[in-house]
Amino acid sequence: MSTPSNSPDRARAVWRWSLASAFRTGLACGIVGCASLYGPASLRHRIAFPAFSYVTVILIGTDATAGDALYGCWLAMYATVQTVGPAMLSLWLIGPARFSIGTISVAAALAAFTVVIPEGTHLIAKRIALGQIVILYVVAFINGVHTEPIMHPLNVAVSTAIGVLASILALLLPYPRLACWEVKENCKLLVENASERLKLYVKAFCEQDSALALSSISQSKSLAIAGTKLLQSIKRYQGSMKWERFPLDFLRPSYKNPGAKLQELEIPLKGMEMALNSMTSFPVRMLGGETTKEKLKLEDHVNLTVEQIKNCFPCDNSLTVPESKAETIIQSFQTLQTIPTNHNDHLSSLFFLFCINLLHCKPLPNPKQENKEGASNNSRKQESHFKNVWSNCTMNVNTKRVLPAVKCSLSLGFATLFGLLYSKENGFWSALPVAISFAAAREATFKVANVKAQGTVLGSVYGAIGCFVFERFLPIRFLSLLPWFILTSFLRRSRMYGQAGGLSAAIGAVLILGRKNFGPPSEFAMARITETFIGLSCSIMVELILQPTRAASLAKIHLNKSLGSLFACIGSISLDSNKDNVVDKQKILKLEVSELKKSIGEAEVEPNFWFLPFYSGCYSKLLVSLSKMVDLLLFSAHAVGFLEQESQKVEGISLKGYLNKLSDDVQLFKEMVGGLIKCLEDLSLLKSLTFLDKELENKNINYDPELGKSPNPKMFSGISGSDEEDEMEKIMNSFLQDSNEVVDKFQELEENEKQKSQLVLCLGALGFCMKNLIKEAREIEKGIQELIQYENPGNDISLHEISCKIHALYN
Repeated sequence: MSTPSNSPDRARAVWRWSLASAFRTGLACGIVGCASLYGPASLRHRIAFPAFSYVTVILIGTDATAGDALYGCWLAMYATVQTVGPAMLSLWLIGPARFSIGTISVAAALAAFTVVIPEGTHLIAKRIALGQIVILYVVAFINGVHTEPIMHPLNVAVSTAIGVLASILALLLPYPRLACWEVKENCKLLVENASERLKLYVKAFCEQDSALALSSISQSKSLAIAGTKLLQSIKRYQGSMKWERFPLDFLRPSYKNPGAKLQELEIPLKGMEMALNSMTSFPVRMLGGETTKEKLKLEDHVNLTVEQIKNCFPCDNSLTVPESKAETIIQSFQTLQTIPTNHNDHLSSLFFLFCINLLHCKPLPNPKQENKEGASNNSRKQESHFKNVWSNCTMNVNTKRVLPAVKCSLSLGFATLFGLLYSKENGFWSALPVAISFAAAREATFKVANVKAQGTVLGSVYGAIGCFVFERFLPIRFLSLLPWFILTSFLRRSRMYGQAGGLSAAIGAVLILGRKNFGPPSEFAMARITETFIGLSCSIMVELILQPTRAASLAKIHLNKSLGSLFACIGSISLDSNKDNVVDKQKILKLEVSELKKSIGEAEVEPNFWFLPFYSGCYSKLLVSLSKMVDLLLFSAHAVGFLEQESQKVEGISLKGYLNKLSDDVQLFKEMVGGLIKCLEDLSLLKSLTFLDKELENKNINYDPELGKSPNPKMFSGISGSDEEDEMEKIMNSFLQDSNEVVDKFQELEENEKQKSQLVLCLGALGFCMKNLIKEAREIEKGIQELIQYENPGNDISLHEISCKIHALYN
């Protein structure tokens, strides 16, 4: 869904999206209802489980495109092959009459295990297969001797197929909703968003009035949030485009995979925002030239930059941008001749200009080339996708794959057992919610169960009221689903309910309003609510037994891992090594920080019970600092990469020889900051000071900081004394002074003005990154101290002393 920047347009877009989504879902449910209620008798006899047809529609057709529906058709076929064949064989060999509650629960659990254990199977395919397992085995037990071993599984397959077909038709009528159109529209909006942000950033940078500069920065923040959502939307729809390629070849867009290229635009824009946020005052002063004149040049050239960005993804491929325009923008930086000896706003200015330079130096996509590459890549992916089906079935057993399968198997088995014990007639309603809400990854167990229960209650109550009001008017009952689907589309986007609660609410209503002859609606609604509660309770108990680690404990573990990856990233910074080394480690750190963010989100909604409440505020601060350091490390890698390029361009002089002194400064920076991060990594897993003191006492270890190996006290803030300059400040000042010496040695080479300007930008950007890495390391130090103080109330916390104890104990 597109997300325009201004509020009125955004509100209208949200309403349009919700209405369109509700219409498509309602149309699909209407097709299922017409087929199951008014279709030919032979078809109605085969659609024995219209409830599962509706469930299939919700799973496949919600917020989908035509490509999603076609992919969903393939997933439903794959799921049906997994379940129907084995069910036919087992029902024929054993006989439905011989099943007991215990044996049917075991059979459902074993079948669920075989479905979940293969790695790489899409989540929708697993949910459909698990839902089919519930219908196949539990309904067979309920019907007993009246169950036909062959026709019963076929009826389940037909019911699934009707739901899939209805989803496809709903997304093609009255006109197709294509993923390629969604991607094209969102790309257009994202390019406009990026262009508008660039204008605001440059306006703030050049603004003479401080209030107006801050206003531009504030406007850009809302645009940055909208841009992130647009980029996520593009990535979401790109996977569906290849499923539209064959049947709808003539409707393909002019480019295939713009998401990765548009992501590259976000990198320099994020850096420009970072530079502006670090400036303490406006107007900004630029070094080495006529300030006003250079700012006017920058404002003049920003329009050329916007034109270049917009023409990267044109509707008409005949539009091109002369390369001389981008070159003109870069040439405007050639008056930069010096690096500031202090690292305040001047470094931020150089970093801002470096990001503009980065924006032009990164290769932007060629639409024609994208066509060729996209076609070949899609064909390879299409071919490999079908090959993966067999590889998914080959099982290389490991803990990460077995544990989710065991949890799902036990949850489904116990839900079936207790659901049938409570009510044989409605027993499958306890296991079905467990099946269709299966999640392969860890989730916030209590919150998800809570919103599922609330959604089921809301949907069931709405359905019961709808049946009471429109008891004799079945078509109007179907129409009453439309406003409910609109409401659930908003629920899915809300923080309170999310996808799990919104889908539960939609299914709860459609199962009552879309059927007839299932008894009094109020009794059915109450029975289904009770069975759903039984199933969710089983899921919670299995989760707590098999995966008892609290999210708060996981957050602490992921914090430790993030600090370990951060230490490796800082250690990889070097003026002599290839930037790819830093980039590879930075990607690992980014993944670790992403896992930390998930754990924090889960821990925030986790019940405390008898445990210490989760310190959300402190973890959030640590997450912000770690995220900033992830970005700073990427920019430092780009700065080093540009230095490598410039060293190859300069003739008759060895740039590496001049950078040796800077390498010593960088090495000192790595030792100090890396040493601090390493100590904080050890401190982050501290259980308690009491436990640490007891361990030292039991092992009779002396932890005197003056004896043996201990951390450098100058790494910790506030240790060296207020009269002594901070050691890291000294390192930064030394780096900037040595950088100026390197630049001055190029003063005599008049033919290398361009290289000299690029050198100033690169060294200034690297200095900015080092300065802010130190700043964020200090913020992490404060956060760790705050966290240890929270976990050890009543104790005086000295990180240096605690770190010495840890070193004495484990080294």
